[in-house]
Amino acid sequence: MERLWGLLQRAQRLSPGPSQTIYKRVEGTQQGPLEEEEEDREEGTEPPAHFFPMELRGPEPLGSRPARQNPRLWAAAGRRATPYLVLTALLIFTGAFLLGYVVFRGSCQACGDDVMVVSEDMNHELGPDSHQGTLYWSDLQAMFLRHLGEGRLEDTIRQTSLRERVAGSAGMAALVQDLRAVLLSQKLDHVWMDTHYVGLQFPDPAHPNALHWVDAAGKHGEQLPLEDPDVYCPYSATGNATGELVYAHYGRPEDLQDLRARGVEPKGRLLLVRLGVINFAQKVASAQDFGAQGVLIYPDPADFSQGPHKLSLSSHRAVYGHVHLGTGDPYTPGFPSFNQTQFPPVQSSGLPSIPAQPISADTASLLLRKLEGPVAPQEWQGHLPVSPYRLGPGPGLHLGVNNHRASTPISNIFGCIEGRSEPDHYVVIGAQRDAWGPGAARSAVGTAILLELVRTFSSMVSNGFRPRRSLLFISWDGGDFGSVGSMEWLEGYLSVLHLKAVVYVSLDNAVLGDDKFHAKTSPLLISLIENILKQVDSPNRSGQTLFEQVVFNNHSWEAEVIRPLPMDSSAYSFTAFAGVPAVEFSFMEDGPMYPFLHTKDDTYENLHRVLRGRLPAVAQAVAQLAGQLLIRLSHDHLLPLDFGRYGDVVLRHIGSLTEFSGDLKARGLTLQWVYSARGDYIRAAEKLRKEIYSSEESDERLTRMYNVRIMRVEFYFLSQYVSAADSPFRHIFLGRGDHTLGALLDHVRLLRSSGPGALGEEAQVARGLGFQESRFRRQLALLTWTLQGAANALSGDVWNIDNNF
Repeated sequence: MERLWGLLQRAQRLSPGPSQTIYKRVEGTQQGPLEEEEEDREEGTEPPAHFFPMELRGPEPLGSRPARQNPRLWAAAGRRATPYLVLTALLIFTGAFLLGYVVFRGSCQACGDDVMVVSEDMNHELGPDSHQGTLYWSDLQAMFLRHLGEGRLEDTIRQTSLRERVAGSAGMAALVQDLRAVLLSQKLDHVWMDTHYVGLQFPDPAHPNALHWVDAAGKHGEQLPLEDPDVYCPYSATGNATGELVYAHYGRPEDLQDLRARGVEPKGRLLLVRLGVINFAQKVASAQDFGAQGVLIYPDPADFSQGPHKLSLSSHRAVYGHVHLGTGDPYTPGFPSFNQTQFPPVQSSGLPSIPAQPISADTASLLLRKLEGPVAPQEWQGHLPVSPYRLGPGPGLHLGVNNHRASTPISNIFGCIEGRSEPDHYVVIGAQRDAWGPGAARSAVGTAILLELVRTFSSMVSNGFRPRRSLLFISWDGGDFGSVGSMEWLEGYLSVLHLKAVVYVSLDNAVLGDDKFHAKTSPLLISLIENILKQVDSPNRSGQTLFEQVVFNNHSWEAEVIRPLPMDSSAYSFTAFAGVPAVEFSFMEDGPMYPFLHTKDDTYENLHRVLRGRLPAVAQAVAQLAGQLLIRLSHDHLLPLDFGRYGDVVLRHIGSLTEFSGDLKARGLTLQWVYSARGDYIRAAEKLRKEIYSSEESDERLTRMYNVRIMRVEFYFLSQYVSAADSPFRHIFLGRGDHTLGALLDHVRLLRSSGPGALGEEAQVARGLGFQESRFRRQLALLTWTLQGAANALSGDVWNIDNNF
């Protein structure tokens, strides 16, 4: 630069006098020619005050103004200055480019191959003060991990498991006030409670449930011991049931059909079934469908960990479990149980009409010894001291169930951090608080993780973090009676939540072991879960991430990790009832289940021993996983929900129908319309993906519009053609009822079977009726138009819809 300046000064000195090029407008049209003239000026003379934006013409011909300039000197100076001028321009351009990159770094969110995969540094926020600078994903991740405390988790689990937490008890009322005080002490924008008055069922201490032998004359004989008199099945039918005893394995529909095929009729008898595989409510519903009089449920040692160093359930322990085939208060189906609300005189169709009772392994051994009849199949044999297990029938039994219903107040506790850009969109995380016994694994772990996440995010807010969307933390009541607290809240605010709830994360049953990891989830969250697993350290394999742990034995991580949402999870209601994508995480034992769940032995000490001292580390891993998931869901500009995944789900499920195309064609029926709807959904998903890829992420209005379409994808799969009061679980893939794909598939299977042997659970009501064309056409219409509606909604505005119908 100094050399360039010297050359310019030298050229100026060699010039005869100071000269300046000025511009003069030529009279005439604006497009007329421009004249350039040179004016001599004395040194120090001011130039003209105004310059017109005119075109610069080339220099005048040599000699036109003699004695004014020395052209050779100017040409030499120009040749020497040119490289330096070019270098200066490049330096200025490079500096401006780097400055612009730093300022606007990460402005494009969808620049990868898949717009749903988000890079670590692309999301940022400005701190409340300008000097705080930008917070990127890596900054937020480090901040979160810095504030998350492992020691507090273990202490909270221990203290919570020691407190009485039965729904409606005095101990629960005290715990509610303590947790509310904890939330009020944190940096939350809102803290409040909802109270519901629900119908819960409890045992009657004055008239305990009983089990007796019955002689041939029908008289009661010896009473069999119910060694845990407080253990019962909430929502069992009350009254008496008498009949011969039959062993029915796990009580699944296929087990009962196998029993019937072996010449042992379950109708009119009491069934003895093992714990596991399906839940209590499904066992009782299947028994009822096959005409059984009652059900006894016991834990077989074969279903739990074996070995000298493995903890196992005591043989005199029974296991608790409700038998309502549904969620929420079964006495107000479809309506929230707020006080003073008037309800129609109706009960849930999921309430059983036969009694059920848990019994211990010792009592089950006494019953199995009395059974006669065929020997049970090898896979039905268990590990009780009875050999071999027989199917029965055996002597007569009398079961008396005297549980009573009570109107009980339950309280959900809420805490909220408002979002800065989309405060009306909620990322929800919740944990069950109540427990029938100590409930260390059942609810104490989830409650402890929830409170630690509240404290951690509160500390992050104090350090400059403010999520884009609102974070909603919830402690649920009534979970042991079938997710009553969460379902009643959903029923009360359904019209709001399906528009505003983005995702629900459940912390229930989060730590039941440490060998395997399962994510029971909506397909929309699978890609995000994979991304987070790669960033969380394994709690029991040093130097590995959770993702590396789960793919160690199975390269298909989805087959190893992903599971469907079970009905007994609070996450199920969010998805199948409200249309909100949900996930529930669980660390499990490799092999048999955690033995103490839903028993009086579910203590902190037993859970700690089962995990061999790694309880704090595993709980910490769940907190890290859930917390980083919350950050991504509440912080990313574009919601990281992979709506394209449902295209794969649709293909997989509808593909199951393809094998029956020939059978349907022979009857003049076709599946063409549902195939067309499937194609429209896949095309709509791809079209939206391309729109997002080519859009400007800095356009807030456009980003919000895309987010609204993405977050409602799950809701699109709720059938709009059935009543929420009559069929609360309207989801065509996860729900229950004739509108679901499962029901259609079960019905179509009847084309190849004249009996009930091929029926699944959804088709039990149609057992013996055979294939019905009118019913098939209605089922196909319900499924097709729900799927077509999802495709249309994903397409956006009505003028953008292009389908094949």
